[in-house]
Amino acid sequence: MNTDPVYYAPARSFLVQTWYDLRGTSSGLLGSRMKTGVELDAGSKTFASGLLLDLIAALRGCRHGDLVAVISRNPSIGPELEAWCRFTRNSLVHTAVEEGRTRWVLRYGEAAENVAEDRPVGSRLWLYTNFDCNLSCDYCCVRSSPKAPRRALGIERVRRIAIEAAGLGVREIFVTGGEPFMLPDIGEILAACAATAPTTVLTNGMLFAGRGLATLRSLPRGRITFQISLDSPTPERHDSHRGKGTWVRAWKGIEQARAEGFRVRLAATVSTDAEAEEFRNFLDAHHVSEENRVIRRIALRGSAAEGIALARADLVPEVTITADGVFWHPVGAEDNDLLVSREIFPLAESFAAVRRAFDREFEHQRRLARIFNCA
Repeated sequence: MNTDPVYYAPARSFLVQTWYDLRGTSSGLLGSRMKTGVELDAGSKTFASGLLLDLIAALRGCRHGDLVAVISRNPSIGPELEAWCRFTRNSLVHTAVEEGRTRWVLRYGEAAENVAEDRPVGSRLWLYTNFDCNLSCDYCCVRSSPKAPRRALGIERVRRIAIEAAGLGVREIFVTGGEPFMLPDIGEILAACAATAPTTVLTNGMLFAGRGLATLRSLPRGRITFQISLDSPTPERHDSHRGKGTWVRAWKGIEQARAEGFRVRLAATVSTDAEAEEFRNFLDAHHVSEENRVIRRIALRGSAAEGIALARADLVPEVTITADGVFWHPVGAEDNDLLVSREIFPLAESFAAVRRAFDREFEHQRRLARIFNCA
């Protein structure tokens, strides 16, 4: 491949802006230094003076999904590195400035195929009602725990969102947290959402007693689905991530919601394909239909120390709203690299901002197809 810098020039201004938007977001994925298998010190090299050959050599010893760090005092290589990652179908997943040097982390190989590619942007709307939780799961993508600040979206904003969403093509609303049932007004929140579109609430299912049970019984059965987390067929692995006794309590929550007449989806977060297959067999044995099961891998975001590193380019956007603004996708709903806008209202403009950002991702691909036309 010709590495002369002129091959990057047509897209440079756009790439520079995108990359500088991400620079300095050292809180981006983990809030601490992201661990990698390879640390490549670029020294004074650029793509025109040997960095490309070093990158290729470093990746030869990697497997798909491995993380590689590139470190340099020269921030100007950032746009070229981003362009190279896009062209080679690797992903730039994190950027941080450390002691005067920039550290870029890229993931070797493409992410798994995104099955949501045919879903129109804006057809799904995610609401983070809060970030506090009764559990401290060790891979929570938004760092929820009993000590996390609530950062509540609030019933008034939810009502306005629901009203404005009605005319924006929203087909489904997903309510998550934190643990939504920590909120005293979660019944009102879910009722407002369900009046606009079928609503799924993501919960650990452990607070369906007392006030929580009364709230559960007040909700419209035909408009609300419960997605309850259960990570393994038996308690050991689930409890190792979520806390002792949580598997039994989650299963009781599943049975309670079903007994009250609600549709219940079971959602497992797993580390390996073998764990996923084991859980599928468990769901088969319990006659859980395909549409009522969600099996996903751990994402290297939030509290997770390992998992699949995901960049924005890997994710088809699903408009996600928190008390802090509008985000690209729920998997990184407090990470600066997935922040679209701090302004929620008017909601139509928030949706338009996500669509514009998505169009820019495709523009990257179209420009690179022209820039790297090798014959």
